[in-house]
Amino acid sequence: MSGTAPGWPARLESHGVVVRSLRRSDADEWQAVRARNHDWLRPWDATVPPGASPRPSSYKMVTRSLLHQARQGQCLPFVVEVDGRFVGQVTVSNVSRGSAQWASIGYWLSMDVAGRGVAPRAVAMVIDHCFGPVGLHRVEICVRPENTNSLRVVEKLGLEQVGYAPRFLHIDGAWRDHRVFAVTVEECPEGIAARL
Repeated sequence: MSGTAPGWPARLESHGVVVRSLRRSDADEWQAVRARNHDWLRPWDATVPPGASPRPSSYKMVTRSLLHQARQGQCLPFVVEVDGRFVGQVTVSNVSRGSAQWASIGYWLSMDVAGRGVAPRAVAMVIDHCFGPVGLHRVEICVRPENTNSLRVVEKLGLEQVGYAPRFLHIDGAWRDHRVFAVTVEECPEGIAARL
């Protein structure tokens, strides 16, 4: 798979956490991790609101779409690995160029590695990558107020809340409010990972 977009594909590593580009061959591991963590992830997973076009129904369809968007520079779908095992994802989406130069970051992690600093480390590496090779100026992370685990991630990274978005995303069957956190490249000249 050859990339034509800045910063894609990529492999990042820090303190035993690897973040690498998603591959079609990740299907079996992705499906196994998602199945084991269904109940853990369901309250935070995006859903399709009534009347909207259905989401892709298979890993193959999702991956095809994500990798196409990655080659176009519209997103960066990353896998998170610990000890060589697939344990989650960090996805940079909604990449906006022109005068904005920003993107949104979402992530999920397997319950068996939660609370070990894996998510903050992975997200920090991805933010630093966005501010480096990808060339973005600002990244944003939106978190449901009830999602204490994700709130802990942005807290550990020192991200400031910049807003509140009522009924922002359709999650777990309803429109859900989100707290909006953001950081710009000027706010972290040493990189976000240096804050950990």
